[in-house]
Amino acid sequence: MMQLPDTENVKITLSFRQYTNRPLHCVLTLVTLLATTMVEGATIDLDGIAAIVDEDVILTSELEERLQMITSQMESRETILPDADLVKQQVLERLILESIQLQIAEKVGIRISDDELNETMNTIARQNGMNLQQFQEALKKDGLSYEDSRRQVRDELVMSRMQRGMMNSRIQITDQEIKSFLESEMGEMVTADEFRVAHILLPIDENASADEIRVVRQKADGLLKQIEEGADFRQLAVSHSAGQRALEGGDLGWRKTVELPSIFADKVQELETGAVAGPIKSGSGFHLIKLQQKRGAKAEGNVPQTQLRHILIQPSEIRTDKEARELAMSIRDEVVAGRDFEELAKLYSEDPGSALSGGALGWNRADTFETEFEMVMDALAVDEVSEVFSTIHGYHFIQVTGRRVEDFSEEFRMLQAANYLTNRKFDEELDSWLREVREEAFVDIRI
Repeated sequence: MMQLPDTENVKITLSFRQYTNRPLHCVLTLVTLLATTMVEGATIDLDGIAAIVDEDVILTSELEERLQMITSQMESRETILPDADLVKQQVLERLILESIQLQIAEKVGIRISDDELNETMNTIARQNGMNLQQFQEALKKDGLSYEDSRRQVRDELVMSRMQRGMMNSRIQITDQEIKSFLESEMGEMVTADEFRVAHILLPIDENASADEIRVVRQKADGLLKQIEEGADFRQLAVSHSAGQRALEGGDLGWRKTVELPSIFADKVQELETGAVAGPIKSGSGFHLIKLQQKRGAKAEGNVPQTQLRHILIQPSEIRTDKEARELAMSIRDEVVAGRDFEELAKLYSEDPGSALSGGALGWNRADTFETEFEMVMDALAVDEVSEVFSTIHGYHFIQVTGRRVEDFSEEFRMLQAANYLTNRKFDEELDSWLREVREEAFVDIRI
C-alpha cells in the first residue's frame, strides 16, 4: 500500500490529463487505489470526474474553469446571465462534444505543428493590438494561463481541420446548383468584383461662388500633381480630406461597385491597381480616388501565363558542382549556336518530369517555380535563352517559348459560387454530424 507523509491536512490533486494516453480502465483503477489509500490525519482531495466520454474523462475542475471563463465573458458584455444550472449543463455538453471531436481527430491522425500554433497565437495577439509578450501579460492579468490558452487554441485548430475534412466528404455541390446560383440575383451579388478604394474629399460650400469653387478645384489639381510626383495618398488624405475616413488615410475598405458612390463606380472599374482618378466633381465637392486593390472573377480571372522549356544538370557523386555548371554552360552554347533544344534536353536534361518531352514545362502561372527560377523567366523575351543559373535542384538554363493572358474568370466565378454554397450548407451539415457522433458516443455524466 502507498505510504503518505505523516502530516495533517495533506492534499493531493490528481490530474487525469497525465493519463490520457492510457486506457480508461487504467485511469479508473488508479482513482480507486488512491481513494482507498487513506492515512489517519491525512486528507486526499481528488479532482472529481464530471463525465466519461468514450476513452476520455472530463474533470470537474475543467468544467468549473470553462464555466468561470464563459461567465466572465458574459458579464464583461453586460449579458444577463441565465439560470446557473442551465449554463453548467450547456458548458458540460460543449466539453463533451469537444472531447468526442478531439478523440476522432486523434484516431485519423490530425496534428497541429508548433510552428502553426505559434503563428496562430501571434495572429491572435495582433488582432488584439498586442505583441505576443503583451498578450501573455494580458492573459496573466485576467487570471488565465498562457499554456492553457495555447492548449485550447491547438484544440480549436484540430477540431476545425477535422470538421472541414468531414464536411468535405458530406457536402456535395452539383454543377446544376452552381449554374442556377450564378444565374440568380444573389449569385450576381456574391461573385461581383470588390475594390479597395482610398478617397480624398475637398468640400465645397453649397453657397460657394464660382471663384471659391475654382480655388478648391485648383487645390484638388495640386494634390493630384503631388500624388503623380510620388506623394503619399494616405498622408494627403489625413492632412486635407474632409471625408469620414480621412484619419484612416481615406481608406473606404473593400466594397462592391453597388456599394460605392455612383460617381465612383464606373471610374473604379476602369482603373488599374495603384492608379488615381480625379478631380471628380459632385454636390459635396471635388474627389480624388485611388484604387488600392481589386479582387474577384474579372479582376483576378485574367491570368498571365508563360510557356517555357529548360535543361537541368545536377551535381552528383561522379560530377562535381563545378563540372555540372560547366556542362550546363557547354550545352547552352550548343543551343545558342543553333542545335535543337528539344534534342539536347532529351540527351542531357536530368529533370525526369520534362526531359522526355524535350524539356517542355508547358504553360505556367506566376508563383509556380522557385523565386530564382521565376526571376530569370520573367526577365526573358520570347525565344530568348537564359544564362546558366542555379537553384536547389542544380544548374538550369531556360527558354521562354510563349506568353499569353488566359481568361479564367468563368472558372473563378464557379469556384466562388461553389465555396459560397458549401459554406451555406456547412453549419447545417455540421450540426447534423455532431448530433450523430454525440448519439453514438459512450457518455456517462457523473454530476
